[in-house]
Amino acid sequence: MSVERKNADPDRILVERARGGDTRAFDELIVKYSPKLYGLIYNMTSNKEDTHDVLQDVFAKAYRSLNKFKGNSSFYTWIYAIATNMTLNFLKKRKRRVAQSLDEVDSGIQNDPAFVDVSNVANPRQQSDVHTLQEKLNEAMMRLSDDHRAVVTMFDIQGLPHAEISRVLGVSEGTVRSRLFYAHRLLQGYLQEFLPEKAGI
Repeated sequence: MSVERKNADPDRILVERARGGDTRAFDELIVKYSPKLYGLIYNMTSNKEDTHDVLQDVFAKAYRSLNKFKGNSSFYTWIYAIATNMTLNFLKKRKRRVAQSLDEVDSGIQNDPAFVDVSNVANPRQQSDVHTLQEKLNEAMMRLSDDHRAVVTMFDIQGLPHAEISRVLGVSEGTVRSRLFYAHRLLQGYLQEFLPEKAGI
């Protein structure tokens, strides 16, 4: 028994404790996975307030649904799928609620203190260039469809492999590759006018 316990998935142990009413166990899972889930949601919504709201809802739903976690995948894949689906649903509601202009979108994840790279603070020119590029990338990302933005966020920003994205979205790996290919072509097109200008600096 002790050997099994020793070799058990730490997340699985925390889930079992949380199912038994140990809220501190679930808090550990929140602390562990908040940064990556925050990054996922923020890159898809490009709005800090929306991100915090959706993230809270994700953890609340995950906690209520712990008994539905069967362990067929890792806990991370399971909660990542919840976060992705809830974010996509949120974006659909937001589009119906108001046609959001690019001016209303945060200028980029670089404005969030949790994601600021301080390495360029001493170099104002480089910092300005990075800021401008981030703004253009952010605008281009927001012009993608929700589904295409999701795969770009998971693959290019968060580094998930095709197989993991396939499991999270519930689509084939071929569909993931197809969406990535199409999204990359769209991004290149959106950034075309900007990139030559930067190259000539």
